[in-house]
Amino acid sequence: MNKYFTLVLLAFIACEKPSTTEKEEEQAPVYQLIEEDGIYVEVFDSTYTDENRYTDNNQIYLPGRAFVYDFQHLTEAGQKKSFKDGKDPEKWATSWHFVEPDAEGAVKQVIIKSRSGLSPFVESIPDYNQTIVSYDYPDAAGNSSFNSMSGVIENEQNTWIHPPRDKYFRILELNPFPFVQEPFEVGTSWDWSLRIGAAWGDERWKTWEGVIENKYQYEIKEKKLYQTALGEIECMEIHATATSTLGETQLISLFNTEYGFVKLDYSNIDGSKTLLELVEVKEP
Repeated sequence: MNKYFTLVLLAFIACEKPSTTEKEEEQAPVYQLIEEDGIYVEVFDSTYTDENRYTDNNQIYLPGRAFVYDFQHLTEAGQKKSFKDGKDPEKWATSWHFVEPDAEGAVKQVIIKSRSGLSPFVESIPDYNQTIVSYDYPDAAGNSSFNSMSGVIENEQNTWIHPPRDKYFRILELNPFPFVQEPFEVGTSWDWSLRIGAAWGDERWKTWEGVIENKYQYEIKEKKLYQTALGEIECMEIHATATSTLGETQLISLFNTEYGFVKLDYSNIDGSKTLLELVEVKEP
């Protein structure tokens, strides 16, 4: 190869346009991670108002992605139960009752689906800073008689999600929320706290007056391969406790960096257990 050709080739390479990926990286919005009450959240420049700014960096909760969990309730005595919507619009939150797992209309699964944008929450909370997710509760026939929406915080420092909290699942407000923080190493631990009003109480598990404070402690206990409906995947096992004047609740969760929380094993305030296990991920 002669010197002239080599110089022309080098000049061509030097002037070559950056790849689409390089362009995207150059134009990616810059944000800071700020700790708010133990959870790291993204903070963008006030001039950047894209409605997907809290979702674009997600690796797990991608817009349109749905996570399907099998559901099971175990009484303190170990009996398997499910529940059914009572369909009373005047007492929507507490209108439900326990039934046998095979009863017609009994809730069988929980489906958590990520959404694009910030509506409808941004209309009432202008600085809303979470990925919005919807919750559906199908029976054996695939019908869901009620649903709701809430939020997820996902970034390179932590993943935190509201558990399902509709009707029967309101009991999970007193448990540790699904939550994991970097570094993803055995022994990593962190704390969090949350004030909970009496409106979350229910005579079927616990009632109180005023506001209580749940104090949470989390720790990554081990890494292990876990057999799931999606195959064998590597998970972190996280042990968490929540302590308040009402007593103590617990959550043992399995977290995978691709599929999120693969298993949620709750020990509730009344001695019962709530089990959620991921069985399917539906891609958009």
